[in-house]
Amino acid sequence: MFEAVEELVAEHADLEKKLADPSVHADQANARKLNKRYAELTPIVATYRSWKQTGDDIETAREFAADDPDFAAEVKELEKQREELTEKLRLLLVPRDPSDDKDVILEIKAGAGGDESALFAGDLLRMYLRYAERVGWKTEIIDATESELGGYKDVQVAVKARGQIEPGQGVWARLKYEGGVHRVQRVPATESQGRIHTSAAGVLVTPEAEEVDVEINPNDLRIDVYRSSGPGGQSVNTTDSAVRITHIPTGVVASCQNEKSQLQNKEQALRILRSRLLAMAQEEAEREAADARRSQVRTVDRSEKIRTYNFPENRISDHRVGFKAYNLDQVLDGDLDAVIQACVDADSAAKLAAA
Repeated sequence: MFEAVEELVAEHADLEKKLADPSVHADQANARKLNKRYAELTPIVATYRSWKQTGDDIETAREFAADDPDFAAEVKELEKQREELTEKLRLLLVPRDPSDDKDVILEIKAGAGGDESALFAGDLLRMYLRYAERVGWKTEIIDATESELGGYKDVQVAVKARGQIEPGQGVWARLKYEGGVHRVQRVPATESQGRIHTSAAGVLVTPEAEEVDVEINPNDLRIDVYRSSGPGGQSVNTTDSAVRITHIPTGVVASCQNEKSQLQNKEQALRILRSRLLAMAQEEAEREAADARRSQVRTVDRSEKIRTYNFPENRISDHRVGFKAYNLDQVLDGDLDAVIQACVDADSAAKLAAA
C-alpha cells in the first residue's frame, strides 16, 4: 500500500550518513537544509516502521490463534492499531506547504464601511494578538495608521514562533487560512437608531521572508522619504523619517512611518517588501502548477469573503468550509483554534483526495 515510502526510508538513511560527516557542517546553510529534510522524514519513517511491524505481528498472532483462541482478541487489537497507523501515515504523506515553518507578516486593512470598518480592523487585530498570546507566539506591530474614532485604517504585525518548532507547525501553517475579506454584521457605535450594518476588513497574510529567500537588487529600488502623519512622539511628525520603497520591476510598494529614525523605517519597509515579493513568487509558482493544485480546498483564496462575524447572533461562519459556531465573543478574545482547524482539516482532506 505504501510502497513509495521505501524511497523516503532510503533518503532518510542517506541523510543520516551525510549528517554524521563533520565536513558537511562546514557549510552551515547546506547543513540546515539537510537537517530540516531529515526532521521532516523522521516521523514518516518511524510510523512506517511501526506500520510494517504491526503487520508482521498480526500474521504471527493469527498463526497462534489457529491453535489457541485466546490470541483472537490480540489479533483484533493489533488490527485496530494497524488501521490507526495507516491513517496516521496517510496524513504524514500529504504534500506539505514548504512555507509552513515560516513566521508571517499579517496586514489588516479597513474596507467598506468607513469608521466602523476601521473599528472592526482593530477588533481583528486584537483577536490575532490574543490568539498569538494563547499559543505562545511573539508579536510586533511594524506599522499602523489609526483612525479618528479608534481602530485602524491599516496595520501590519509580525507574528513569530518561539524556540524550536516541529516541522510544518510554524505560524504560517496556521495563519495562512486567515487571508481574505472578513465581514462583520453589527450595530455600529456611530448608529443612533440601532440598525445592523455590514462592513468589511481585508486580511493579508504573507510568510516572512529571510534575506536568503528573496534577492533584491538595490538598483531596482526607489526610496522616497516623507514626513510621518498621525499620532507619534517627539520627532516622528517633525522630520522626514517615514520611508516608502518601490520595487521598480514589480511595482510592489512598502512603507513604514512608525519608527523614530529614517533608518529604522527603511529596515521595516524592506522587511515588508521582502515578504510581499516572496508571496508574489510563490503565487506565480502556484499558477504555473495550477493543474496539480486545482483540486485543493479554497481555503487560501484571498479574493472572496471568507468569514462573517455576526454580533446579534454571537455567530461566526467560515464560508469556505461550512464552519459555524455561536461563540463569537470567545473567538474575538483569541479562541481561534476550532475555526482554523476546520480549514486545516478541509485542506488536508482535499490534498489526500488529490493524492
